[in-house]
Amino acid sequence: MNIHEYQGKSILKSFGVAIQEGLVADTPQEAVEVAKKLHEQTGTGWFVVKAQIHAGGRGKGEVKETGSRGVVLAKGLDKVEDIAAGILGGTLVTAQTGEAGKMVNKVLIAQDVYYPGESEPAEYYMSVLLDRASGKHIIMYSPDGGVNIEEVAEKTPERIFKEEIDPMLGLQGFQMRRVAFNLGLSGQAFKQMSKFVASLYKAFLGCDASMFEINPVLKTSDDKIIAVDSKVTLDGNALYRHKDYAEMRDKTEEDATEVEADEAGLNFVNLDGNVGCMVNGAGLAMATMDIIKLSGGEPANFLDVGGTADAARVEKAFRIILKDTSVKAILVNIFGGIVRCDRVAQGIVDAYKNIGDIPVPIIVRLQGTNAKEAKQLIEDSGLEVHSVILLQEAADKVKDVLGA
Repeated sequence: MNIHEYQGKSILKSFGVAIQEGLVADTPQEAVEVAKKLHEQTGTGWFVVKAQIHAGGRGKGEVKETGSRGVVLAKGLDKVEDIAAGILGGTLVTAQTGEAGKMVNKVLIAQDVYYPGESEPAEYYMSVLLDRASGKHIIMYSPDGGVNIEEVAEKTPERIFKEEIDPMLGLQGFQMRRVAFNLGLSGQAFKQMSKFVASLYKAFLGCDASMFEINPVLKTSDDKIIAVDSKVTLDGNALYRHKDYAEMRDKTEEDATEVEADEAGLNFVNLDGNVGCMVNGAGLAMATMDIIKLSGGEPANFLDVGGTADAARVEKAFRIILKDTSVKAILVNIFGGIVRCDRVAQGIVDAYKNIGDIPVPIIVRLQGTNAKEAKQLIEDSGLEVHSVILLQEAADKVKDVLGA
């Protein structure tokens, strides 16, 4: 589950990670009020107004309606309202949102931490994630943080460092110090960075995160190390242990069809393809997507109806698939182990009757418990459904209906 920057920062702060302080606002007027509070708390006179969406690249992004950037420096309290008005309610387009962009419903009013001092501020990149291949945690970091980190990874990959952490041993002291050393730090900043890395890793473990990304991690002009941004992905399977984090979910930032499917108890992921899939079991779903690819089509979705695929769930699955106007055919591939094939077949028949005219061909493969009864149900219904038995037949029929 993805969360907003301000939410990620609140988690980081609870684990002792130093952050750029800020307060969130929903309206331009509220932005002014929270800026006043922030001034009282931190003494900051300049403020950073930051769009809150689930996407990176906000600093380079642009609001369609106003031309404003997604992150703007307000050089005084009197500038906050106009800047917030240019961001809130607009559609922010970044490299990660695509051309459609995302609506901005909240802004974070943050303190300006790039104040003058004895040394120049410096930006670093740091993330913590799981390397599934090695079964270890990885701290990935670079001395070249900021808005151009993608170019750093592409053009100068030697500037990206990795620290592998064995979960059984945990983060070791020498590893914290090596991170600070590779970032070119010394003195107080070296000590602060070692402490920052330790707290960040503690937060990563403590909240059951899949990924923490801080870009930039800032060394201030007085050698403090703070998180200026936060991109946090929490493990959805662990949210039962963190009910307060689960409440941070912002459904308006998610694909509306995926949210609807989730509320119906369906495992669904939207994809850019032309063949809808309805399958029971994740493994069979992946195999079905491979079949579609091999037949010349592209899967339009991943949809696992689960082991209790009754008529109502099957109908709901059909309705969700048909929301995608790019779908040119639907492949139903059910193995009747726990679920009975005749129950799924009845669901297909009922869906046809309740939805009305389904404008795309439907290919159905039902194998397992009560498969014969299921086939008979579909044949007796008089519906225009292509019934197949073998996987190869399903692939051939997909190719046939698509004209591939």
